[in-house]
Amino acid sequence: MGIRWRVRRRTFAHVRTVEPDGQPVHERAAATDQPVCRLVFRSPLDEIAGLLGHGHPFYKPDWAANVLGMVLDDATDWDEVDELLTESYSMMAPKRLAALVGPPARPPG
Repeated sequence: MGIRWRVRRRTFAHVRTVEPDGQPVHERAAATDQPVCRLVFRSPLDEIAGLLGHGHPFYKPDWAANVLGMVLDDATDWDEVDELLTESYSMMAPKRLAALVGPPARPPG
């Protein structure tokens, strides 16, 4: 099942480990015969193509236009995850709550 984060009843992020014999879209994206941890989140349509252009770790599940998947592994850039999840939350939250969330803090340097 994994873990879902929601604002009200709207999911803005979902993390779960997918087994090799699990959901085909995640198997193809991970390109591995080992279990893989994946994060699914919302992203603005104009950013999805750019993220997909990077290839791994990003992939496109087919169940909603603004849903994007990301494989989490040893190479995961957690600052990028912070930014992506903040943006996903802001997209799904009511405007009043989204206004309380500023952009993610940038590391110094």
